[in-house]
Amino acid sequence: MASLSFNTTRIKQPITNFTSFTKKIQFNHSFQFSTKKPTNQKIRTSHFPPCFSVSESSVSPSPLETETEEAVFDEEGEDPTAELSYLDPETDPLGITDWEVDFCSRPILDIRGKKIWELVVCDDSLSLQYTKYFPNNVINSVTLKDAMVSICDELGVPLPDKIRFFRSQMQTIISRACKELGIKSIPSKRCLSLLLWLEERYETVYTRHPGFQKGSKPLLALDNPFPMELPENLYGEKWAFVQLPFSAVQEELSYLDTRFGATLDLDLLGIEVDDKTLIPGLAVATSRAKPLAGKFSFICSRVIHVCAHALAWIQHLPRLIFDQRFSFSIKHLGMHCSAWMNGLEVCSIEADVAKASLILSVGISTRYIYATYKKTPDTTVEAEAWEAAKKACGGLHFLAIQDDLDSDDCVGFWLLLDLPPPPV
Repeated sequence: MASLSFNTTRIKQPITNFTSFTKKIQFNHSFQFSTKKPTNQKIRTSHFPPCFSVSESSVSPSPLETETEEAVFDEEGEDPTAELSYLDPETDPLGITDWEVDFCSRPILDIRGKKIWELVVCDDSLSLQYTKYFPNNVINSVTLKDAMVSICDELGVPLPDKIRFFRSQMQTIISRACKELGIKSIPSKRCLSLLLWLEERYETVYTRHPGFQKGSKPLLALDNPFPMELPENLYGEKWAFVQLPFSAVQEELSYLDTRFGATLDLDLLGIEVDDKTLIPGLAVATSRAKPLAGKFSFICSRVIHVCAHALAWIQHLPRLIFDQRFSFSIKHLGMHCSAWMNGLEVCSIEADVAKASLILSVGISTRYIYATYKKTPDTTVEAEAWEAAKKACGGLHFLAIQDDLDSDDCVGFWLLLDLPPPPV
């Protein structure tokens, strides 16, 4: 059983004169956030501007603020209206080349009764953390571009090479601002540090803001479109539900410097997994043999069975073993497919039991029918068991691609994580 708890020791709080807020907050999903204030970091002294600064909110306060501000601060500790500008003093600014950005409204009203917008920026390690509030009448690419330049000026960091964002509705504004600054914009849900930080901020900042509107729904909800047909570039010949001990998963991830794929910051996620814990995954095998167009075959063999209190996997070998049951004719992928897949920002894989198919989620809102299988009682049990195993691991799973069925090596390996959408 895996235990996941967001490592909030990396989250910095604005410096105030109030006592720290140490209450723990339990969520419905498998993450538990502790809002305990970390030990104050030393301010770096160099030719760069201060790495940690706090400013007052750049938007008008809520009409409730003057009445409740003092009481709220006395009870909770930190000032929810403060803005954050932080750079880890032990981090080389030149090493921060990728940012994660969210620019969206919050469930907070200003003095005009309009929703406040907020820019939240971080890198995947949370060495860079920046927040700034905006009124809703200045939301455009120029405002965003100027704000990104301000981050660099305040913290002494260069403009990033890439910026990832997860809201499709903001693609035009973010892409335009990035283009003017020569930054590559990447729509992707692999902004896990940002997503987890937003969830933490919802509980520790937004809900304590004087203008917070309880029950307010996100203005820009995440898309979950109908899955489309898989591009031929991504087709494989055979696939199987598989599992690997966590120690073997870590070994596969250690080879990413020489292969395609992506990993996750397990330390930031606070993942506590025993080396022997079995992590569910999907293995896709391909050869360069001539494809048999249009043919789909199903070879019956049960791999997974469900006991009353546990999952038992019949096939368990040290390396990935591909089940011959699932076979679908398509064009070879191998190294070419892995390279193509590598640019897709793979997010997660889902077994759609009702439709007897596997759904591959990439980018922000792109979903592909990765494979289909013959629906039988056995295959339904297997798919349900795979999803149950993924849930037991806190959503942790993987995608492995092999170039040759007899090879012990993976051409590509992606560590994936299912996360619920943020509450804002």
